[in-house]
Order: sequence, then C-alpha cells, then structure tokens
Amino acid sequence: MQNVYMAPMVVFWTAAGLLAVAAAAVILLRAARSAPQSGLEDPTLDVYRRQLAEIDDLADRGLMEPAEREAARAEAGRRLLGAAETARTGWTAPTGQRSVLLASAAGVGLVALAGYLILGRPDLPDQPLDHRIETWRAGQLTDLTPPQLAAVLREALKVRPEAEGYRFLALAEAQSDNPAAAARALRRAIDLAPGRADLWEMLGLSLLARSQGEVTAEAREVLAEAVRLDPRSLPARFHLARSRAASGDRDGAVRDLQAIAAELPPADPRRADIDAAIREVQAPAAPVIEGPASDMIGQMVAGLAKRLRDNPDDPEGWVRLVRSYAVLGDAPRRDAALDQARRRYAAQPQVLDQLEKAAAAEPMK
Repeated sequence: MQNVYMAPMVVFWTAAGLLAVAAAAVILLRAARSAPQSGLEDPTLDVYRRQLAEIDDLADRGLMEPAEREAARAEAGRRLLGAAETARTGWTAPTGQRSVLLASAAGVGLVALAGYLILGRPDLPDQPLDHRIETWRAGQLTDLTPPQLAAVLREALKVRPEAEGYRFLALAEAQSDNPAAAARALRRAIDLAPGRADLWEMLGLSLLARSQGEVTAEAREVLAEAVRLDPRSLPARFHLARSRAASGDRDGAVRDLQAIAAELPPADPRRADIDAAIREVQAPAAPVIEGPASDMIGQMVAGLAKRLRDNPDDPEGWVRLVRSYAVLGDAPRRDAALDQARRRYAAQPQVLDQLEKAAAAEPMK
C-alpha cells in the first residue's frame, strides 16, 4: 500500500520542484537582460504635476476660490513630495553575481524537494472532510477553532435543522471572518423562526459587517423588522438612526438617538458612543474642496471616520482623524472625535498627548 501512494506523489513533487526552478530561472534571466537602471521616477509624479497645473488653471479662470486653491495645492504637493521621495531601482547586480543568484534560486527549489523526499510522508492517504468532522465531533467542542465548529454544526443541522442551531452556526461563521456565511445561516434560522427579533437583529448586524458599516437598503429593511418585532432593540434603532442621518434627515436622526440615550441608565457605557454620534450628526458638514483635490481630501477623511466607527481600537487612526478635522477647520467634528478618543484612551498618556497635539494643528489657509 505504501508504494501505491509513494510513486505518484514522488513524481508529482519532483515535477513541481522542477517547474519552480524553471520559473525562477525565467524570471531572473529576463531581469538580467534589462539595462542597469537606478533612480527611476515614479510614474504618479506626472499625475500630481498635472493636478497642480489644473488647480492653477481653474483658479486663474475664477472657478476656484483662493482658499480652496491653497488647500488643493497643499494636498497635491504633499502627495507629490511623498512620491518623489520614493526612488525605484532597477536591476543593479554586477554581471558576475547573476550566475550566483540564478544558482541560489535553483538551489532553493532543489533543497525544498530533497527535504520533502527525506522528511515528507507521501505514503499517507488522503484525509476526507467527513473523517475529520467525525474526529472533531468525538472530541471537546470547546477545543475546536471557529471554522472547525462551523463545519461540525453544518453537518449536524443537515440531520436536525433548528433555528437555535443556525444561530450558533452564524456565530461560528462570524468568528471565522465569514460574514456572508453568517448571513446565510441567519436567514435559514429566520425561515424556521420568523418571529424572533434577535435573529433579525443579528442578521442586520451581519449585513453591516459585510458592507463595512454602511447601512445598505437590505440592512435597513432587516433592522426595521427587528424593531417592529422588538421596539427595545437598541442596536437596530441605533443603526437605523445612522441611516436616517446619512439620508439627510439629521434632525430626525438626532431625535432617534436622544430617545435611545434617554432609555439608558446614566452609568451605561453605551451612552458615550450615542452622545458622540449625536454630536457628529449635529456638527456642520465639513468644508468640501471643489476641483481635482476633492477626492483626495473629502473621501480620505470620510473613509477614515467610517473605518474608526467600525473598528475603533486604532489610536493612530484617531490621531489622524483629529488632525484632519483640525486642518480642515472643522472644529465641531474635531472636538467630537477628540472627546471620544480621550475617553477610549484615558489610560494611555502618550496617546492623549498625540491627540492634543493633533487637535492644535493649524487650519489650512
């Protein structure tokens, strides 16, 4: 039996090793034929130079205010300098060293192949998934990784489908960083128990995770159903208020958030996040720079704020956000972000010092 498995595996890995060596040889030989070059200019430099020219052209034609011109030029100039500082280097190895490099690349593949033949086990048969699942089921479920637990639950639910089982499967899929599979499991659970508000709420949160925090139309419908079944569902109400603010109804969003805050005890830690959300909604819109630099600034800051809302444990990100609002001259949003970051990192003096310095940044002129 050992020889039955050994022969094809040895042939396969020998062929794979030779192909790897051949691929490395082709890559290195083609690179060796290129002319020695250094200090190659980043092609994005032309893009930023054109942007600077376009900004000046728009300003000269009266299509851009002086303040906007300076802000756009500052950002484009910063990116131009950053690209200019990065020099690309081509093939610079002396001719005499190229054969050594080629031999080294070939040697790595041959050593890996020899190591497998000496230490590997080509005689081992395949391990079917069904056999592994049976092994996992026979042991302690608490010792399984989330993907292993999800595999065990999927098999069990084929025999006995039930809503609670699919809820546990959704949790395992979510812990496996698979929000799409978690959403499928929750939809199956809702099919079996459509009146359970907690399942609708979990599905809504799973959809939010899949869309990186954006309240899509699908997520909004699911969260609305959770609130219909359970008007006390605070997570669903919170994200529906966020959606309301995003649609332009800022006053309605503030009322919804204030209603949620009024239902929480004064010492409830969730009040801080809700108060911060209220301040963010009430803050005036950040100034938007028109013209070629609008995407570079407005979208960058908005994307950073969204990323921190979804994954707030990022001190460097909070420092960048506070500094961005300060540079844009958006004092209300700067203060709201600073207040939230201060509470989160109250026990880290170094982070607090960086936040204070970021908040003191001078606005763009």
